[in-house]
Amino acid sequence: MKYTRLIISTNNNHKVEEIKKILKELPIEVLSKKDIGISNFEVNEDGNTLEENSIKKAKALADKVEYMVMADDSGLFVDALNGAPGVYSSRYAGEDGNDKKNNIKLLEELKDVPTENRTASFLTAIALITEKKETFVVKGECRGNIGFEPTGNGGFGYDPLFIPLGYETTFAVLGDSVKNRISHRARALEEIKGLISNLLLGEDNESSSN
Repeated sequence: MKYTRLIISTNNNHKVEEIKKILKELPIEVLSKKDIGISNFEVNEDGNTLEENSIKKAKALADKVEYMVMADDSGLFVDALNGAPGVYSSRYAGEDGNDKKNNIKLLEELKDVPTENRTASFLTAIALITEKKETFVVKGECRGNIGFEPTGNGGFGYDPLFIPLGYETTFAVLGDSVKNRISHRARALEEIKGLISNLLLGEDNESSSN
């Protein structure tokens, strides 16, 4: 099977490490924008959906490199807030990527909401563009509830507040071994894993027949 590079359209080290762990069985080298020297390359995420943003980021990166690229856009959709923070999850409190401020704002918005109404979904859309510039999009979802205070030191984003369905505590407490098996991104990446594997296998078959 061919060994190739997969460039992730992010500067979020936590996200890159999470993706590396989930895709570790594939014969690919997972690299971030920083790893290839374009960390200052940013894309305005102005799409109305996660899918629009992930495709936009992937296409912008694919125009700059010859390798396979992948971009995701993920969000927390809280039922009691009509789906907020949604596509604005990373900048919910106004400052992009400030997890602490985002969590504080979410708790404030939900301060009068009882346990039974604190349901939410973590959603992700992942766009993969191959070296042949073919585009694939997969989605993942993880249902759960929002806690009343941050719990745990692991993970990132809203992990200290999100309690996945079937568990009693947050992603930040449960850790990578659980999160990388049941999270929205993990579920989508399992599909991506099969997709990349088939693509590489197809290339191997093409090579052997030539």
